[in-house]
Amino acid sequence: MKQFVYILFAFLVVACAKPEPQTKAEKEKALGEYKTQLYELKQKIAQLEGELNKESAGKEDVVNIAVKSLEAAPFIHHVEVPGTVEADLDINVSPEASGEVIEIKVAEGEWVKKDQVIALLNTEAIERNIDELKINLKLAETTFDRQNKLWKQNIGSEIEFLQAKTSKEALEMKLKALQAQLDMAIVRSPIAGTVDIIYQKKGQIASPQAPFAKIVNINKVKIYADLSENYVTKVRKGNNVTLAFPALNKQIKASIFQVGNTIDAKNRTFRVRMNLTNTDRLIKPNMIANLQFSDYQNDSAISIPSLLIKEDFNGKYVFLAQAKGQKWIAAKKYIKTGMSNNNITEITEGLTAGEKIISEGQNMVSQGTVVAFK
Repeated sequence: MKQFVYILFAFLVVACAKPEPQTKAEKEKALGEYKTQLYELKQKIAQLEGELNKESAGKEDVVNIAVKSLEAAPFIHHVEVPGTVEADLDINVSPEASGEVIEIKVAEGEWVKKDQVIALLNTEAIERNIDELKINLKLAETTFDRQNKLWKQNIGSEIEFLQAKTSKEALEMKLKALQAQLDMAIVRSPIAGTVDIIYQKKGQIASPQAPFAKIVNINKVKIYADLSENYVTKVRKGNNVTLAFPALNKQIKASIFQVGNTIDAKNRTFRVRMNLTNTDRLIKPNMIANLQFSDYQNDSAISIPSLLIKEDFNGKYVFLAQAKGQKWIAAKKYIKTGMSNNNITEITEGLTAGEKIISEGQNMVSQGTVVAFK
């Protein structure tokens, strides 16, 4: 074994001492030398392993191990991507008119109904105009009534009748306009929900350009997630997914409500949306929701813990326990792997159902090591 270490050390020293190849010819020559040295190293490794196995066989050292019988079972590969939560209804409420806030009728955290009054603005000037207009309208109505009676009796001129009628109708339209302005000074909630934030205080000037309050209804929420374009053929509307909320330590089954029709040119993703009923209101807007879905499934796969897989110059391998006469020995078996999920790896080639893989003690054995079951 010491001889092998010396050889490896000398190889490394020589390799490091040589100058880096510059030209194509030098690189090709160096590559050939390295391949030759690698082949020689593999030969020496195999020779030393054989010698060690013979020595072990002669001494009959036995290594205690645990095994697991391989079985074909479903293997599912899961994908997890982060998503965000949005309220189904999240609205900033602004008054339709400008004016001083004279009364706030709700408090933050209070539940309000649709069209419920949440604040009043100062309408003193509008009310005075309405009172004045009502007086003028009353006179116009009296004048029109008298002109109408005279006109029906063919007394008076048509122009006097039309002037009285026009004056009355114009005042009626002005009154409706002022009453509409009066109504616009009342701030109402357009939805049923919780008053999340009140931005303004009594005495401040409110206007349509600035939000007065934020009303949120989270009885229903929307979850959005951005998926890589690699999954565009694996995700469909109606597919079942799992939504995990780390802050709540909770998982909820859902289905995809909408799949985006465009790919974001910046990050090469497309958006999917899920809808959830949130009756307990524990799921909050902007909360992280991890979207989990399956992109691959094999109903009859051989899969093993990833930590049992080793690798050398020839590829990936595992150790099996095989019967040899009256004894059991460790046998190196080269394999090909597929996808991995939660530290479990699918084996596509090299293993079959019924074989016994060494699940404990695999680091203590080599090819031909005599083993005993714990």
